[in-house]
Amino acid sequence: MKHIAIGILAATTMGLMASAASAASTLEAVKAKGFIQCGVNTGLSGFSSPDDKGEWKGLDADFCRAVAAAVFGDGTKVKFTPLSAKERFTALQSGEIDLLSRNTTWTINRDTALGLNFAGVTYYDGQGFMVNAKKLPGVNSALQLSGAAVCVQSGTTTELNLADYFKANKMEYNPVVFEKVEEANAAYDSGRCDAYTTDQSGLYGIRLTLSSPGDHVVLPEIISKEPLGPAVRQGDDQWYHIVKWTYFALLQAEELGITQANVDELKASGGPEVKRVLGQEADTKLGTDLGVSNDWVVNIVKAVGNYGEMFERNVGAGSPLKIARGLNGLWTKGGLQYAPPIR
Repeated sequence: MKHIAIGILAATTMGLMASAASAASTLEAVKAKGFIQCGVNTGLSGFSSPDDKGEWKGLDADFCRAVAAAVFGDGTKVKFTPLSAKERFTALQSGEIDLLSRNTTWTINRDTALGLNFAGVTYYDGQGFMVNAKKLPGVNSALQLSGAAVCVQSGTTTELNLADYFKANKMEYNPVVFEKVEEANAAYDSGRCDAYTTDQSGLYGIRLTLSSPGDHVVLPEIISKEPLGPAVRQGDDQWYHIVKWTYFALLQAEELGITQANVDELKASGGPEVKRVLGQEADTKLGTDLGVSNDWVVNIVKAVGNYGEMFERNVGAGSPLKIARGLNGLWTKGGLQYAPPIR
């Protein structure tokens, strides 16, 4: 009976959430206030973190700007709400934010029980471990971490994967759990933990913030699949489609060679597919069907570039992280990034 009651309560809660979300269009609400409220990480290099002028930088922050450009024709029409892992889902469910773009893993539980819709995978990742090579000399594998104190953030798939990994390998460990990433970073940097675990991309970013970055090594093991991407509330298909197709537009632009530098030129000189994507065909109303202007892809690319430009600038070769494209390459180059046709 207890399980039945819980199920009824969950279903009722989900129904109320869906009703509240559908009562007013997110797009209408966003246009009325003149900006998109976007939930991001409190500070993760390469994904979302404020610079010394308070401007938010990173792949996730740029995705927020891309959606703003699609909706308003202006990528600056966005306000950022920094959220901890524990706070992020409540903020989206309650309507505090319009969009969650915060290195969040797509899982079945979040897609169903939490009432979210994931718009795509903006970064294919996997969980790893980092250690201080001076503190743990000779450790070159996570399988050598039996008995270690491991810093981890609460309210994340990371915490669950950590438990699964040590249990599967019959190893003991001491989890040192923090709600905020800044607290976990500080504890690890001070030597309170033997190892740090989170998404491997995050480890590369966190290492840059440590007092002696060169002392720390990211171990080779990837212990999970972490498809990271933006999410919206269920119950508003139009808003979901705008966010989803913004992601696809970034990929399609890269595949077609449309960049910040040449987008205006290609509006006039591009081939049929390029002109269609850029909204230059007179009889094509793909943008208005979506609920935005027909030059929405032009506006996106002008604001943030294509997906490849976003990647290289924030986490790739042009960034301090210098992460290889790998799985995040286009499907035409051996990666997993693939967009349905814009037609």
